[in-house]
Amino acid sequence: MAAAVAHPYDDTAVIDARAPRFNQATVGLVSLLAVVTGWWWLLALLAAQLTLGLTLGRRWCLPCVFYFQVVQPRAGEGPLEDARPPRFANQVGAAFLTAATVAHLAGLATLGQVLGGIVAALALLAAATGLCVGCELYRLAARARGIRPGGVEAVDLPGLGAPSGTEVLVHFTHPLCSGCAEVERDLRADGRPLVRVDVSERPELARRYRVAVVPTAYLVAADGRVRERLA
Repeated sequence: MAAAVAHPYDDTAVIDARAPRFNQATVGLVSLLAVVTGWWWLLALLAAQLTLGLTLGRRWCLPCVFYFQVVQPRAGEGPLEDARPPRFANQVGAAFLTAATVAHLAGLATLGQVLGGIVAALALLAAATGLCVGCELYRLAARARGIRPGGVEAVDLPGLGAPSGTEVLVHFTHPLCSGCAEVERDLRADGRPLVRVDVSERPELARRYRVAVVPTAYLVAADGRVRERLA
């Protein structure tokens, strides 16, 4: 089995796409068990576990550790994806689970069960289909901040070292992003000059051009005006 490209605990900008789904399956099944049996303390344990992983890193996320130490070495590394959307989804899950725990402690068992049921349903949906509602909320929020077609009006091409007097393709990428490599192959096949911006090396440019997720690519006119968002 080939060695993993991304270190599971150190390369936190990306993550094996199978890891969030494994974590979602775990959260979903345990939440469902809590709702069916009335063992609300399981929701409290899940809330604590997600919070530890979010604040202290993946080494403190037990489903993540099990996936990276047991599953990934046998199944191999899956496609790499931007870690920010699933991280946001975990934050949403932790908030709902914490609220469910507080509701149970306050004697509002029905509310606690409803909140726990929402977590179970959404987590199992994500694990089974790949439709991560929390991830989609992250992307919608990114677009609301300007990460959408037309959100970036101009690019400083000389500042990126782009050739002058011609249209160029500007690709914001990350060396561990497998989706970025696929997009880059398509962009190179276009035939127009390509400018790569590695957001791991140039995070200030990612902030300047409001790049919340990679891959992101623009078709830019010779005068720097953004004509189209391609990815």
